[in-house]
Amino acid sequence: MILFPAIDLKDGQCVRLRQGEMAEATVFNTDPAAQARAFEEAGFDWLHVVDLNGAFEGKPVNAAAVEAILAAVHIPVQLGGGIRDLDTVVAWLDKGVDRVILGTAAVRDPKLVKEAARDFPSCIAVGIDARDGKVAIEGWAETSEIAAIDLAQRFEDAGVAAIIHTDIARDGVLKGLNLDGSAELARAVSIPVIASGGFAGIDDVKRLIEPRYRMLEGAIVGRALYDGSLDARAALQLIAASGLAKHP
Repeated sequence: MILFPAIDLKDGQCVRLRQGEMAEATVFNTDPAAQARAFEEAGFDWLHVVDLNGAFEGKPVNAAAVEAILAAVHIPVQLGGGIRDLDTVVAWLDKGVDRVILGTAAVRDPKLVKEAARDFPSCIAVGIDARDGKVAIEGWAETSEIAAIDLAQRFEDAGVAAIIHTDIARDGVLKGLNLDGSAELARAVSIPVIASGGFAGIDDVKRLIEPRYRMLEGAIVGRALYDGSLDARAALQLIAASGLAKHP
């Protein structure tokens, strides 16, 4: 079980959104590299980074901030947002990103996901951001007619390293993870599934380590860390005590 602290980048700063609304951004740190170091020092084994501007514009926008993060830490980084072609995938992997997340591209260009997963084993994740069970794309600005489970199953044998399942309605509002939704997805595919959206506090950690949710690879935590609703040390100690901790 891996906890992935989230760094969402908007205009070069660490922010958190409410339900994916760019107008509902709260700035938590103006120095993303310092925030990344703080997460590493707290004991986290991975970082989850999203270029929010890039997700809307369809190309990398916060590259300087991402590169500063990569230079600041020694733990692996997974990155999403604005990655829509193989050249961009390769460029980020060359710069030190360990895992690239493809979201909109998974809907618009599934061939790209399969090609990238084939060429870069263990380095490609699919981001499935769902609103009422349907996949949202273009920085969540559009909702498709594709069901989250149907999209996941398209990549069953593609060699994808993970699926990141985000419940948009819960994202940034501290309502608790939609673990039942993520677990349903995990049961439908053999690809490891990471839950995201709404992580509220230590109770989410306690639920994650329950037997019925142990098929999940882990969860992404954002606002709860920034506003102090979750104590990182207590969360990591609880996972370690459960025997479910995974390390790179």
